[in-house]
Amino acid sequence: MSPHYQDDAITIHKVKCGPYDNNAYILVCPETNESIVIDAPEGPDGLIAAAGATTVRSVLITHNHSDHIQGLTEVTSALGAPVGISQGDASALPRPPDFFLQDGESVVAGTWTLKIISTPGHTPGSTCLSIGNHLFTGDTLFPGGPGRTGTPVDLDRLILSITGRLLTLADGVTFYPGHGDDGGLKAAKDEYAFFASKEHAPDLSGDVLWLER
Repeated sequence: MSPHYQDDAITIHKVKCGPYDNNAYILVCPETNESIVIDAPEGPDGLIAAAGATTVRSVLITHNHSDHIQGLTEVTSALGAPVGISQGDASALPRPPDFFLQDGESVVAGTWTLKIISTPGHTPGSTCLSIGNHLFTGDTLFPGGPGRTGTPVDLDRLILSITGRLLTLADGVTFYPGHGDDGGLKAAKDEYAFFASKEHAPDLSGDVLWLER
């Protein structure tokens, strides 16, 4: 598999899985060939094949919606790596996690560490993961808008997570969501600024776009 991104510090594989255009990611340390897998969607054969060429240190789940965990049993059976998820989202897994993803802590593979960022809103325990100028956002943030929410309270919580935890990162950061294309954090900041400049209905939730008028 050709890398989605590669430099001297990290190789990133982006693997499309399942019927919902899910993205799973494999982050590889070039020096040691150790890796971390992010999310385990349905139909993970390609993910397993690519990750199997590395030494997988852990499988990290960004949130507990079924399309991101339906392949977890297959992935863990094939790769034998411990699974981490936030405590708030852990009950939906088909098996207990091996450890919890705690805000501000790190997960290690090879010569680098992946920082854990708690971003509740899309789900109570949604988690993003950051290394250098790379940010893995699950369904918290997409190019053009936040992840889907079920209530206005959830949307408020999600926007607080995005503005307080993600948009504070450097403009040069690229983010990799759980579906679809990559995004740039500078563009996300500009788009959110437009959204914040407008008045919105108090019952706003669901699929929201930053540039919607």
